[in-house]
Amino acid sequence: MLKQSLQQKLLQKLSPQQIQLIKLLEVPTLQLEQRVKKEIEENPALEEGNDNYEDEYQQEDDYQEDDSGDEFSMDDYIEDDEIPNYKLQASNYSKDDEHTEIPYSEGASFHEFLRNQLSLKVSLDEEKRTLAEYIIGNIDDDGYLRRNLKSIVDDLAFSQGIRTNETDLFMLLKKIQELDPPGVGARDLQECLLLQIERKDFDKESVKYAEKILRHHFVEFTKKHYEKIIKRLNISRDQLKEALDEILHLNPKPGGAFSDPSAANVHAIIPDFILDNNNGKLELSLNSRNVPELHVSQTYADMLKAFAKDKKSRTKQDKEAITFVKQKLDSARWFIDAIQQRQATLLLTMNAILEYQYEYFQDGDERKLKPMILKDIAEETGLDISTISRVANSKYIQTDFGIFPLKSFFSEGMQTEDGEEVSTREIKNILKDCITNESKSKPLTDEKLTNILKDKGYKIARRTVAKYREQLDIPVARLRKEV
Repeated sequence: MLKQSLQQKLLQKLSPQQIQLIKLLEVPTLQLEQRVKKEIEENPALEEGNDNYEDEYQQEDDYQEDDSGDEFSMDDYIEDDEIPNYKLQASNYSKDDEHTEIPYSEGASFHEFLRNQLSLKVSLDEEKRTLAEYIIGNIDDDGYLRRNLKSIVDDLAFSQGIRTNETDLFMLLKKIQELDPPGVGARDLQECLLLQIERKDFDKESVKYAEKILRHHFVEFTKKHYEKIIKRLNISRDQLKEALDEILHLNPKPGGAFSDPSAANVHAIIPDFILDNNNGKLELSLNSRNVPELHVSQTYADMLKAFAKDKKSRTKQDKEAITFVKQKLDSARWFIDAIQQRQATLLLTMNAILEYQYEYFQDGDERKLKPMILKDIAEETGLDISTISRVANSKYIQTDFGIFPLKSFFSEGMQTEDGEEVSTREIKNILKDCITNESKSKPLTDEKLTNILKDKGYKIARRTVAKYREQLDIPVARLRKEV
């Protein structure tokens, strides 16, 4: 049965300006530059550069609009725009506004390097050369062929119309594996290391044992079951150590040396904040050198002024033009305001973090880092926790002792036996130091690490030690063992 009823509901709804600000808060400085350029391209009323024109949005008697048939009143719009010129601009240059480009030279790519060698070193007819180059095209950037030969046979039949078989491709692959760098064209790590060790001098005893370990005892080698290897090869511990040294000097990623130099620029870190320590006085500044100065277009402001004066001869097309101009001007003003709010929010948040961790930022001593969670900074700033999270994510600060992500300053806390509140980051650093200085022949187990921490006054469970060790990307004791 259908039924109609009236209801009143109280809902929270984000305005377009709030959504825009939230999105801008999430992006770091490097991406903000791209975001600003995109906005300038899409909105002709937003311009780049410092334009010192006088405020053109002053209220004039000549601008009065009494046409009640219009969708909006020009008077309402003009009256709201008694805004000083400085509020319509975003000055985003800092003292680090000097930006230098470092040129680099780019040589032949990894696959081009292999093809050049193929044409010089290997004698092949046209059909086999085509097949060999197709195999090279399937080799990954790190030097591995991770596609099985059967799939390549099928691809050649369907896409190239070339019929071949796995045996012929395998013979061509063996020729490719003779090219430099050693290990190229391997289908797994074991084959990659074997291809490299086979080019070594087999007159050396250590090379012979290294080849036997890789060929016949690879599983034991990866799991560091060294006693089993010693027993099965009937060798001494010193002989095993020499063989392992040969293996550890091999390259597990033979194609890594040919990585694209321009790829490094994609992951470049540009700090969002710059912290200077002037004789103990900390000075924080927002690094916005990649964001240009913005202002509302004078041309569009004059256009709106002209439309407002010409009331009598206004046509339907003129009204549509007025609506378009107004929308673009509003959008430009909203974006400039959002940029300014973003900067204010970033500085407010970072200043709160700076005040909270003031002793740490004096010299970078991590023992002075206090436990701090998002809620602590949210209470200091009066902002929502989600806002603090957006500011801390993907943002970096440059200090006298390095560049750090903001999220690295947030950590949980625990109490020592003396009742002192310490950061979990301090405990992780103790774990890292203990493991660094341990005997590699008898690495410390999680149980022993737990006892060391207890002796230092940190009451912590073994499973928590294991969790912190995993967060530090440190393997278990057995995998850290060396001969």
